[in-house]
Amino acid sequence: MNDYYADLGVARDATADDIKKAYRRAARKLHPDVNPGPEAEEQFKKVSQAYDVLSDAEKKRSYDMGADPYSGAGAAGFGQGFSFSDVMDAFFGAGAGAAQGRGPRSRQSRGQDALVRLDLDLVDAVFGAEKDLTIDTAVGCSTCHGEGTQPGTGTRTCDVCQGQGQVQSVQRSFLGQVMTSRPCVNCQATGQVIEAPCYECSGDGRVRTRRTLTIRVPAGVDTGTRIQLAGEGEVGPGAGPAGDLYVEVAVRRDERFQRQGDDLHATLELPMTAAALGATVPFDTFDGEQELDVRPGIQSGEQIRLRGLGVTHLRGSGRGDIIVHAMVATPSKLTSEQEDLLRRLAALRGEEKPTGRIADPTDGSIFGKLRDAFKAR
Repeated sequence: MNDYYADLGVARDATADDIKKAYRRAARKLHPDVNPGPEAEEQFKKVSQAYDVLSDAEKKRSYDMGADPYSGAGAAGFGQGFSFSDVMDAFFGAGAGAAQGRGPRSRQSRGQDALVRLDLDLVDAVFGAEKDLTIDTAVGCSTCHGEGTQPGTGTRTCDVCQGQGQVQSVQRSFLGQVMTSRPCVNCQATGQVIEAPCYECSGDGRVRTRRTLTIRVPAGVDTGTRIQLAGEGEVGPGAGPAGDLYVEVAVRRDERFQRQGDDLHATLELPMTAAALGATVPFDTFDGEQELDVRPGIQSGEQIRLRGLGVTHLRGSGRGDIIVHAMVATPSKLTSEQEDLLRRLAALRGEEKPTGRIADPTDGSIFGKLRDAFKAR
């Protein structure tokens, strides 16, 4: 059996931290990038094997009991070391063991999805818009084109797993010594080691950068709506396929309108005389200025509807409405002439001594209308 404690220079009762520190010291001294000699390369292989065994609690326990995963246990057979995948094939059919992931894995993998927020004005939600979106994300390295190596260099076969991407270990079970496989930590299960990492991406095959996208925001979006842009997310390690980008919309508060569904609500303050006599007043909308017909005798809280001038339906055709809530303004300061006119009007209407009445808040009275009008603001 190999003496892994001696290879790492630690005692048999060494802690996990002691083993990790000893391996780091040896790796810095013996790594082929630092010490390219053949003797150093062989020593580096030995300390890597020693660390692979002693850093794994289960492997270390098996080794202390006399099972060496790198001893090259003999022919298959109970008690002499056999492949666990062969047992899986025997019981469940060929290919069952392959589910454990035999062979090296690719350096490329899919990138993560990204989520960004986009603030919009209400008018952009009504009609839709094109917006420029600046994001910080990972893109493929232009220096090594995702290879992770410096230009003119390449990779070499991993000395620990011999290019298999996995290392085998022997464990004792009721069947005898069972050989299992686990990903190689020296090459991250790829079977290849980068000798000279790219100076731009440090061997990852991608770099972070800021880029600007022009996106089309559909009409009818609201706060919380998410727009999916396929393939615009993070590029994966090794310049692997990019994930998706999700743009979450946040609609800013508008000074004039409050949105409820696809309808827009607004409050229009009217002079007492216009409310009593009726009028045609200009009203500004997102489609331009409109003429709003106010019927004579309109009361506070009553609604005037402008059809088809609200928010575009996100799914389907057509638009919502604009609902205008009237609010009659009572003058607080009057000249003597104005007071005389109002007193004469009160006399003509028989209202010199008004009695008033308590309105029922559950009916369509002025109280209920005012309540609804203020809720809509």
